[in-house]
Amino acid sequence: MIKCIASDMDGTLLNGKQMISDENLQAIKQAQAEGIEFVIATGRAYQEVVYLLKETDLVCPVISTNGAEITSATGEKIASFPLEISDAKEISDYLNHKGIYYEVYTNQGVYIKDYEQGLQLVMNIFASAHPHFNKEQFLEEAKERIRKGKIRIVDDYSPLFVDPSIEILKFIVFSLDVEKLDQVDQGLKQWNIAVSSSGYDNLEITNIKAQKGIALESFVQSKGIKLKETLAIGDSYNDLSMFSKVGLAVAMGNANAEVKGKCHQITGTNEENGVAMAIQQVLQVVNVK
Repeated sequence: MIKCIASDMDGTLLNGKQMISDENLQAIKQAQAEGIEFVIATGRAYQEVVYLLKETDLVCPVISTNGAEITSATGEKIASFPLEISDAKEISDYLNHKGIYYEVYTNQGVYIKDYEQGLQLVMNIFASAHPHFNKEQFLEEAKERIRKGKIRIVDDYSPLFVDPSIEILKFIVFSLDVEKLDQVDQGLKQWNIAVSSSGYDNLEITNIKAQKGIALESFVQSKGIKLKETLAIGDSYNDLSMFSKVGLAVAMGNANAEVKGKCHQITGTNEENGVAMAIQQVLQVVNVK
């Protein structure tokens, strides 16, 4: 029987309006009422997740920044797996040398150096998850993310690597040049880190221990739940580390063929409330028993 449900956000729990639909919300609450743990597992920074949750009355634990942070339902940090500062500084120098755009995710929020490129990055992430929405809508959603998501614009990332209060949780690298992105990916192999992707146009760089699957395993163990009693729902490559560990892996209908090939079941798209569909199937089994 499923005792824990872990859900990705972009392209999964969130619809094209970057909202948790009423259908998804009610299904989650029904699962929680049945005693099933629900946890969000996302590449977003925790601060970005919080502002979205505040728009609903959903209360749940959060695995954020691809597993670099685990936070309780009451907002207490359970664990964090930042990059080693020496590695972070070297990776930053490497990315600067390659002349590729990137953002830095920390325990104090997200830092960007170029507002316009930052907007373009968010727009492309939204577009990859919701290809049928128009550019104007993406632009407004991207500006909203920067306004509410504790995103800070700086001239230089260097001070981040000497501030002892800052943990470097993730770099996200963005380029529409696939060849350049592949080249950077190959160069990153010189460090013992995790490199994943949440879209065709990005790379996400974290501590080797900062993967959704590893964080989820730690979380369920702390709750006395087995991985085989856990369901994971997602749509992208950074969800595959969860898929490889859980008893039931569910891919969204909007996931690509490779991701769908790694799951046990396929649910509806994020526009069809696919998360709610998957949860209702679980609840039917619970109610039968």
